[in-house]
Amino acid sequence: MVKKKEQEEISSQEEGRTQPLLPPSEDHDKEDLPFTPTLLLSILAAACGCLSTGCIVGYSSPVEYQIIEELGLSVQEYSFFGSMMIVGGLVGSIVGGKITELIGRKRTMLGLGGLFMVGWLTIATAEGALQLDFGRLLLGIGSSITLYLAPVYVAEITPKNLRGAAVSVTQLTMVCSISFTFLVGSFINWRALALIGTIPGLVQLVLTFFIPESPRWLAKTGREKEFEAALLQLRGGNADISWEVDEIKEYTKIIHSISKDSSIFDLFQKQYAIPLIVGNGLMVLQQFSGLNSYTLYTGAIFVSAGIPNTAGFLTVASFQLVGTVLTAALMDRYGRRPLLQAAVIGTCFGSLLTALSFILQGFEGWSKVTPTLALLSVLIFPLNIKGSAGTMCCLSYNVSSLMVSFSFQSLLQWSPPGTFLLYASASVVAIGFVAKLVPETRGRTLEEIQSSFTQK
Repeated sequence: MVKKKEQEEISSQEEGRTQPLLPPSEDHDKEDLPFTPTLLLSILAAACGCLSTGCIVGYSSPVEYQIIEELGLSVQEYSFFGSMMIVGGLVGSIVGGKITELIGRKRTMLGLGGLFMVGWLTIATAEGALQLDFGRLLLGIGSSITLYLAPVYVAEITPKNLRGAAVSVTQLTMVCSISFTFLVGSFINWRALALIGTIPGLVQLVLTFFIPESPRWLAKTGREKEFEAALLQLRGGNADISWEVDEIKEYTKIIHSISKDSSIFDLFQKQYAIPLIVGNGLMVLQQFSGLNSYTLYTGAIFVSAGIPNTAGFLTVASFQLVGTVLTAALMDRYGRRPLLQAAVIGTCFGSLLTALSFILQGFEGWSKVTPTLALLSVLIFPLNIKGSAGTMCCLSYNVSSLMVSFSFQSLLQWSPPGTFLLYASASVVAIGFVAKLVPETRGRTLEEIQSSFTQK
């Protein structure tokens, strides 16, 4: 009888629109929960993975000529070394979501800390292309899993009034580490830079021992006592967590009534169509707007534009840092959707300026949309398909990244202005996509956001 009632609530429609699984929260909007020491430590542990990822992304540009000269690599061999991060990313996107759902967020973070250290040490001690490629492959696997895991874990442990800023912190650390790697890599030996890259992995490994598992993952796996203990630890010993416990339990119960055993085929049900389109669309459009090309091929872009590398890296670092800090500061005040729209417009404008700069042989910066995309892509999927959906989104991200990465040098040789006009065109498509399909999530719990997407 109860199950029948739940199914009626799920499938009830009013004026042709599907109703959310849970009603909007009204009683607890006034409850602005504070940061607690445990919550802060947990966010820092996740952010360490993003620090490692930023070092990985930023590593190949500043050390290119050092490695080629010292190890005697050809340009093609070094290009293959750079692309191994994307190959590893494909592997990570296939297995990452399922691993995270199977063993939990905390254990996955522990494994990633060790993986990052092994990958960096392999590169730091490399004597040839094969060892370099293997280390880069390991780092690519770890970074791909981190790009899914870090925002998921932080979003699941953080109260709604802090969620936007907290997830943006993980992205801010990644941008800062990219900028740091760009700058430091221009002045120190490539082996020393690789050894520096091991530090975030080591810190993550240590911190993760002292943080709780995601309460929502514990609730999903039926560990009620551990779930409540973890939530209380995150909110503080004197916090009233009863309403949050009830809401998570209610949502988890309804999700289990819909689908007890999630598989990749569950994603293709009608009720998940919109979140799948939004999640994958955002990942693909991010790549086709050229953001990763800017990051991975910064040196080539500046050489083509006649700009010294050091000045170029400083420009990139400054714009990335300012854009991410502004996103973190404004997200919970103005909402995710308006900021995403502004960022995509900024990216389009930046690509147009870059195209113009090649015509005039100057250079301008661009905006970053990554923090908002990372947050939206992990908020919209319900618990029962989060692992499979995360796998699909990461796969979309890495496949499109591979396409853009492999085509970039050829496009740049064909026409530098034309390359960035193509990226600007993709940004125009993204502007319409966000305006039409992407919802606002500010001030809503994860359960409210995810249930509002579910439709029959």
